[in-house]
Amino acid sequence: MFRRIFTAIALVAAASALLIIAWPQLFGLQRTVLVAQAVSLRGLTAVVAIVIVIALTLFAMLSRSFRRFGSALALVTLAFALVNVAVLATRGIGSPTFSTKSSSDVTVLSWNTLGGAPGSQAIATLALHSRADVVSLPETTKATADAVAQLMKAAGHPMSVHTIAFDQVAKARSTSLLVSTKLGEYRVDAQAGSSSQLPTIIAKPSDGSGPTIVAVHAVAPVPGELADWRADLSWLASVCAGTNTIMAGDFNATIDHFVGLGNGAGGATPRTLGNCTDAGVTSKNAAVGTWPTSLPALFGAPIDHVMVTPNWKVTGMRVIENLDKAGSDHRPIVVQLQHGG
Repeated sequence: MFRRIFTAIALVAAASALLIIAWPQLFGLQRTVLVAQAVSLRGLTAVVAIVIVIALTLFAMLSRSFRRFGSALALVTLAFALVNVAVLATRGIGSPTFSTKSSSDVTVLSWNTLGGAPGSQAIATLALHSRADVVSLPETTKATADAVAQLMKAAGHPMSVHTIAFDQVAKARSTSLLVSTKLGEYRVDAQAGSSSQLPTIIAKPSDGSGPTIVAVHAVAPVPGELADWRADLSWLASVCAGTNTIMAGDFNATIDHFVGLGNGAGGATPRTLGNCTDAGVTSKNAAVGTWPTSLPALFGAPIDHVMVTPNWKVTGMRVIENLDKAGSDHRPIVVQLQHGG
């Protein structure tokens, strides 16, 4: 009798824990310790769960005393794996198709360069090949950003450069933003604030006619930084409160973590963060991981985003996977936007 009670309690506990990891927003736990980390890697956890299912099944077959409990636990774990696979499939496992770019479209490139590890030539080459009008470069110093801009200018694509550095010791505490001169003159809004531990740049058009552009770098949700991470996400939601904003960079968060930080239902596509929607969601690329490059893209965490207000329509997105050996632990993302979406 006691064994049956213990088995039932163990199964309920396991099922509850897996449900929380699979869909933490159901309980409002998506930004809590351990859960925030676990839900980031849905693809990897699904694979691990399948391995556990196989192991449990084998043990159940070999041990009569373990058979009933092992089989039940295997079924619970299999359900967990299938839920994660279904979520990933719904969000999109990669749709790299782009519409033909018009002269009024804006292409956004975001790449956390891990201190400029790929080098200015590689960054500039990607930006030019992508025909990027906005380049968000977390963990990139002014020297590297200036070198990228020089290479792009030499190729006939001049860019203005904006950099904020919290210090000169750690390259991770620098964020750079390049904006095509065709979009007009931009200035950094020094009064708008920044994320807590790593700099976020808010640039506004000098003549007030273009979009506010935000180069994002939120702190990672590691132990000891969770409070700042939550504060960063809440602050970023407040930044995207206007009607014409483009945000791009390393949010150190997936769309699971954004739940509860969007403004209203947002029509057919709910707002993901503040008044912004995620380009990955609207283009069916939201399950493609951008970090770390050491894992296959579908096993990684989609924590780099381009997010826009409703006046922008996403006409293409690609997570770049052929630069995994370039030096950064993040994959670049390229998003094409059409005004008036």
